Amino acid sequence: METGLNEKKLLGINGLGRIGKLSLWYHLLNRKFDGLVINVGREVGKSLDHLVESISSDSTYGTLSHFLFGYSGKDCDIKICDREQGMIEIDGFPVKILKKERNPHDINWKKEGVRIVVDCTGKFLDPTKPENDPKGSILGHLAAGAQKVIASAPFKIKNQAQSDNERYPTFIYGINHLKYNPLQHDVMSAASCTTTGLAHMVNPLLEDRETNNILTASMSTVHAATNTQSVLDSVPSTGTGDLRKSRSVLNNIILSSTGAAKTLEKVLPEIINFGFMADSIRIPTNTVSLIALNITFNSRINENGMPAISADYINNIYKMQSQGSQKGLLFFSEKQNVSVDLLGYPAAITIEGNATHTRTGFLKVSSEMLSSVGIINPQDINIPVTHAKIMGWYDNEFGSYVNCLGKLTEHVASHLG
Repeated sequence: METGLNEKKLLGINGLGRIGKLSLWYHLLNRKFDGLVINVGREVGKSLDHLVESISSDSTYGTLSHFLFGYSGKDCDIKICDREQGMIEIDGFPVKILKKERNPHDINWKKEGVRIVVDCTGKFLDPTKPENDPKGSILGHLAAGAQKVIASAPFKIKNQAQSDNERYPTFIYGINHLKYNPLQHDVMSAASCTTTGLAHMVNPLLEDRETNNILTASMSTVHAATNTQSVLDSVPSTGTGDLRKSRSVLNNIILSSTGAAKTLEKVLPEIINFGFMADSIRIPTNTVSLIALNITFNSRINENGMPAISADYINNIYKMQSQGSQKGLLFFSEKQNVSVDLLGYPAAITIEGNATHTRTGFLKVSSEMLSSVGIINPQDINIPVTHAKIMGWYDNEFGSYVNCLGKLTEHVASHLG
């Protein structure tokens, strides 16, 4: 059977792990492309039927039929059209499966008619590696015929002297995706799930005149388990410094690290001025995570003698932004949610409004201190400082991250000539 795909607008997906599989589901739902070409790079099970079975249901999100059609009772029709060519149709949508190559350089995207690729393997994250690196490089996709490549994870550039955010940018849809320049940007990162949620929490505060004077900030993400963790206790890998990831994900709360704050600097460079600390706490759930944002502002007292920044003021910022520039990506909720309520919810971040709290105190600066820096006839002064705690939910798999990744992919594709 002739595929007929080469004449159409096709998306390539490299890797069929959590993000790759859910990206497939996203594009089945939205259909901004004419078809998909998915490189798995190996046989799945014993036949193409086993791969079809793998992608047709999910332990977190249910069956593909339920995902696409809800409780209508309609089944998702999946047909194997050509076993030798790996051609299948999912509800009439053409998908081709490639199973031979694992090195991006050897995947013949040009032959398949694919111009844009999303690499979901999590393995090729250093864009400074040469395209013909024997262990693989993300640049290999370009050599194989793709014109644009998006990594579904933050870049990890080994030689920081070669790090170039202009050449290898990080984009988060709804935050800085409009800075994408099709004449300049061929390889880009879509950041991480946590950075995506965090950016949509921080951006409204940076844009408001009362809350953009930030003294310091930190965040903890209470994060669902990932495949980097062990199901049961295991012996740590050679050279690993984090022994906790080898402990059972089923039975423990596990302290971990996150590069979300560092990646956020590439998307919102203003945060470099005040610094940002971040950590992660892994818990035994399968998806939906929670960001606890702690942030301290150089505040003021208003004409009524009250702190200018209050919980109501911060919540109002989010309410307005949820109907403004971040509409459809930032949501504000006054409900008392638990994590499962946000499963699959299409929001980069959902602010839990009733959990927003602030406390204003005063930083006393003595006349002696002011005198020591050359101020003549100083007097003691009290500077108002407001600390806020803000909670934000995000479905770290489909609802938040894959939705933003999919929208970014569609935006990049819309600029292909």
